[in-house]
Amino acid sequence: MSRFARRIFLASTLAVPALLRPGPSRAASKHEIDAKVDLALKHLLGSNAAAKALAESAVAVLVFPDIVKGGLIVGGQYGEGALVKGGRPVAYYNTVAASYGLQIGVQSFGYALFFMNDKALAYLDKSEGWEVGVGPTITILDAGKAANFSTTTANDDIYAFFFDPKGLMAGIGIQGSKITRITPG
Repeated sequence: MSRFARRIFLASTLAVPALLRPGPSRAASKHEIDAKVDLALKHLLGSNAAAKALAESAVAVLVFPDIVKGGLIVGGQYGEGALVKGGRPVAYYNTVAASYGLQIGVQSFGYALFFMNDKALAYLDKSEGWEVGVGPTITILDAGKAANFSTTTANDDIYAFFFDPKGLMAGIGIQGSKITRITPG
């Protein structure tokens, strides 16, 4: 490894954790999470016909309205959200992920997971920190797939929609994310 590459690696290894470390801010309250989740879900359902159709038959929707992702070789992401069942929040969760590789940038985005059956929802409840990619089948519906999607052919456990991306960073994903139940203030 060249001297320049070692310096970049060392700088990124030290800088990224410092950037991602929580400062003096506090965790969001239930009220703050509820308000963001409600707004994000209304926006998603109002702008995406496939998400609206899935919401009508989903047993619950887990919404993370504001996830922050940053990286310079080493990266991470964090966000808080709520599980909406019967039109109201019933539990709160955070999502955390770390990554390593050729990456640079900072980005925020949201995503919603539509749980289509009680078995998938039960897996979320029984796992103490659900690692996405392990357990129920998740299908990510991007703009292309969503345009051709029909609820009559929906047979997966969970469907994921990403929304409201801001910033500059290559790639958005949930692979390797860990979702854990929290108790906000």
